[in-house]
Amino acid sequence: MVYTLSGVRFPSVPSVYKSPGFSSSNGGDHRNANVSSVFLKKKHSLSRKILAEKSSYESESRPSTVAASLGKVLVPGSPSDSSSSSTDQLEFAQLVPENSPASTDVDSPTVEHASDVEPAIDLTGSVAELDFSSSLQLQEGGKLKQSKTLDTSEVTIIDESDRIRKKGIPPTGLGQKIYEIDPLLKNHSEHLDYRFSQYKKMREAIDKYEGGLEAFSRGYEKMGFTRSATGITYREWAPGAKSACLIGDFNNWDPNADVMTRNEFGVWEIFLPNNADGSPAIPHGSSVKIRMDTPSGVKDSIPAWIKFSVQPPGEIPYNGIYYDPPEAERYVFQHPRPKRPKSLRIYESHIGMSSPKPKINSYMEFRDEVLPRIKKLGYNAVQIMAIQEHSYYASFGYHVTNFFAPSSRFGTPDDLKSLIDKAHELGIVVLMDIVHSHASNNTLDGLNMFDGTDSCYFHSGARGYHWMWDSRLFNYGHWEVLRYLLSNARWWLDEFKFDGFRFDGVTSMMYTHHGLSVGFTGNYNEYFGFATDVDAVVYLMLVNDLIHGLFPDAITIGEDVSGMPAFCIPVQDGGVGFDYRLHMAIADKWIELLKKRDEDWRVGDIVHTLTNRRWREKCVSYAESHDQALVGDKTIAFWLMDKDMYDFMALDRPSTPLIDRGIALHKMIRLVTMGLGGEGYLNFMGNEFGHPEWIDFPRADQHLPDGKIIPGNGFSYDKCRRRFDLGDADYLRYHGLQEFDQAMQHLEERYEFMTSEHQFISRKDEGDRMIVFERGNLVFVFNFHWTSSYSDYRIGCLKPGKYKIVLDSDDPLFGGFGRIDHNAKYFTFEGWYDDRPCSFMVYAPSRTAVVYALVDKEEVVKEVEEKEPVEE
Repeated sequence: MVYTLSGVRFPSVPSVYKSPGFSSSNGGDHRNANVSSVFLKKKHSLSRKILAEKSSYESESRPSTVAASLGKVLVPGSPSDSSSSSTDQLEFAQLVPENSPASTDVDSPTVEHASDVEPAIDLTGSVAELDFSSSLQLQEGGKLKQSKTLDTSEVTIIDESDRIRKKGIPPTGLGQKIYEIDPLLKNHSEHLDYRFSQYKKMREAIDKYEGGLEAFSRGYEKMGFTRSATGITYREWAPGAKSACLIGDFNNWDPNADVMTRNEFGVWEIFLPNNADGSPAIPHGSSVKIRMDTPSGVKDSIPAWIKFSVQPPGEIPYNGIYYDPPEAERYVFQHPRPKRPKSLRIYESHIGMSSPKPKINSYMEFRDEVLPRIKKLGYNAVQIMAIQEHSYYASFGYHVTNFFAPSSRFGTPDDLKSLIDKAHELGIVVLMDIVHSHASNNTLDGLNMFDGTDSCYFHSGARGYHWMWDSRLFNYGHWEVLRYLLSNARWWLDEFKFDGFRFDGVTSMMYTHHGLSVGFTGNYNEYFGFATDVDAVVYLMLVNDLIHGLFPDAITIGEDVSGMPAFCIPVQDGGVGFDYRLHMAIADKWIELLKKRDEDWRVGDIVHTLTNRRWREKCVSYAESHDQALVGDKTIAFWLMDKDMYDFMALDRPSTPLIDRGIALHKMIRLVTMGLGGEGYLNFMGNEFGHPEWIDFPRADQHLPDGKIIPGNGFSYDKCRRRFDLGDADYLRYHGLQEFDQAMQHLEERYEFMTSEHQFISRKDEGDRMIVFERGNLVFVFNFHWTSSYSDYRIGCLKPGKYKIVLDSDDPLFGGFGRIDHNAKYFTFEGWYDDRPCSFMVYAPSRTAVVYALVDKEEVVKEVEEKEPVEE
């Protein structure tokens, strides 16, 4: 999460670069350079031995009874079950009236659905209902072609949405397993049991009034624009509005042409029948807005459920776009999702700043130029930032204005789908950085004051405003907010085929103090009390239920700095339900150490920070992410080498002590973080080769209310790009750092050490500055001493046999000095040493990291056979 950027909107200026094939009379505004021209041309248009261990317990759950025809989960004791108490039924009948729109069954014939359209593929019927004589198959380019046969035995990505609709979410479980996993939680069982009961009641209410989470999460088939065979229905929840009308290109922005009607629950609606020739009343690409007479006056707003929005050239506000391309122009996914990787190696990315050139990169350019790079480096996941539309580019995507719309700066929704499909073809899972922790305070383009009140979607008053982030805070206890956010998560997974999320700012969500000015010490009283926002935690439990219920292989990662217990325990067991927690303390520790002299580093402190994580809760570790690279901070490379990076990174000129130290420690920091930090690893793009500069988005001077001015950068894109050419240049020292990162990823791919059950730290020597640990069949040896190298240094190990070097940071290929002989043999001898039954001797040069692997029997036999003389 970015903590330093304001959500105040500023106009942008055109880029000096234009995308190929784009032209415009105004010189090509960079914000729309990657958007289809149809929108511009037409108006209609515990430290030591206990590291994280693989979870072996079984999640509590009971079999669910699924009513297939309704897609509803019947939970014993729920309002849907006859055994439920009348008290519970009364309480939730008051929460959601029987005749409210929230209780309307999604499959009710009185409700218009996107499924009423006549699509190329029937997503509402079963496979058996497809017309075999006129089935559809993929052809080149991702389009569809007619075929006479359809192999229904093969599960494809095409019918995934249909399969998902038939799923029921597993039942709530008992929520008691957390006390077995962590007995200390029993001291807070009152709070935790209350939290679980609130979650269970909400699940039961959703089951009763909405037909279950699966149906509830398809709010986009009911709200916003939905098209049927006869026309387009537009619905919007705006309870504070006095009147409303739909305006746009299609009706010449006439507020009297398409007046909407309001029901008793604050939902406005209008139906626009097809034209006489059968064409839709609103052409694809049309600009649309909803005009409302509100308590704050008349205002034009972008529809809350809009699927695309753009900023017209020369204008400040965005326009909502009715996005419904003809069938022939829609991207059709060709490649199934990759299997969920055993361990995550995440390449954190930002589409716009992924070009070496000072411009905004596109989805297509990222697809063709960056994805192959990620694959070659050995990462198995890409995490994409700033996907949800945000009117202020410099917010890094954190101040979202349009939650269902992919950012138009980088291209169209179909361009994004093409990118994701290509990643899947390469075997890369795609994670989205999703922002449900807050929203932009922008009233022109976003949800703030949507209906003229400050309570629509958000808490009213001070509780609904984040003073540090200058943004609005959702009311997670409101029914329609739950519908909106749960549907939003479902939308990105189902429609765009994302494989999971990194949830931003979760600490801010879970506490009413938002984690601000609070130093979490690990005392359990800090987590369970009046400072906990139970509504928000329940929402996180619900969204994890939804995601893992419908998409079992989907991955959820929570950005939590507090260390909330049971954060990564399944919801049915009483946890919050995330798969991973971001191990945020590691990056802070490295920055703290880099401000000190090497002599003041303590290896025990390093090891403690890397291994200080909760039992049976997986973590994603990182030495630095985008947060450490933003202007106002410095990357690890810059902390280490500073301005020397500009003049002494060429191999044809002498190095400096600062460069030598920096290159050595940069490799060691990354490897020890990956080796000890968790079950996953993350790197922000460019940091794999020590990117020499910070990130600074184009921005103007900012005038604060107190009269102070924060200087901008003249809307420069110079620091808002990635110089991949530096890492690729074999005549620069950046190249060695990149080669090391690649070797590191491929080492993990081969040995899977991050997820190994065997983990043991055998040495933390403050005098020698040595760290030695085992993960799997690998032995990691780190010498952090700045001058001392050690010959015949004895290290302990578990298994006897012969060891070989599989990674050496001092290898000349990685910019090292080549002080270690890779042909040397490392044989163990018996006798306990450092709490290990075996040991062997190594040479450990100063500032090096070396990984040794146990040579398996097959390798030994092969070596012996190769040395035996061949008989004539």
